[in-house]
Amino acid sequence: MADSFASEAFTLLSLGIVIIGCRLAARIRMVGVRKLDFDDYLMCFVAIVYALETAAAYLVGSRYMGLANNGMSDEERSMLNPSSHEATLRIEGSKTQVIGWCLYTFVLWLLKICMNACYSRVTYQLDYLEYRVKIGWFLIGVTYLVVLLTILLGCQPFQRNWQIYPDPGNHCQPAVSEINCYVVLFLNIFTDIWLISIPVP
Repeated sequence: MADSFASEAFTLLSLGIVIIGCRLAARIRMVGVRKLDFDDYLMCFVAIVYALETAAAYLVGSRYMGLANNGMSDEERSMLNPSSHEATLRIEGSKTQVIGWCLYTFVLWLLKICMNACYSRVTYQLDYLEYRVKIGWFLIGVTYLVVLLTILLGCQPFQRNWQIYPDPGNHCQPAVSEINCYVVLFLNIFTDIWLISIPVP
């Protein structure tokens, strides 16, 4: 299972890097190296952050065997020795899940920035579209702040994100946190719909 996940994750990373490379090559061919824009350089940074996110996901699956502070009954939680190898795997796995959430959302919102920057370039001096791009900048900034605050402040105190006993509750189980899932899902879809709608007459 871990091997198939690793294969899929690194295949998708490779594909993403190839696509970013093709995009960069096309832009260099069109405008030259000296006239590359902000979003062209930002896409290179996206590749780095995406690689880090993939590495975090790989760690969860391979090093921590997919374990975190979720999927345990109250009895299992109470009987788990805090100094045991399993407890260490679950704690470190949960910490890596939090890092993974931060990196994952960072990649998504960086891509939104790149898309809006591209629109900004294309819609230059088209007043009826420029205001949509400005709204896009506002939405990207506000929604990213909400997402990041949800991930970092949705479980308090913060160390409960890797607490095993007593059960910290779903919102403090980063691998399966419903609040993280729903907030990221809704705001990701909402901003994507706005960005897709920008060029629509």
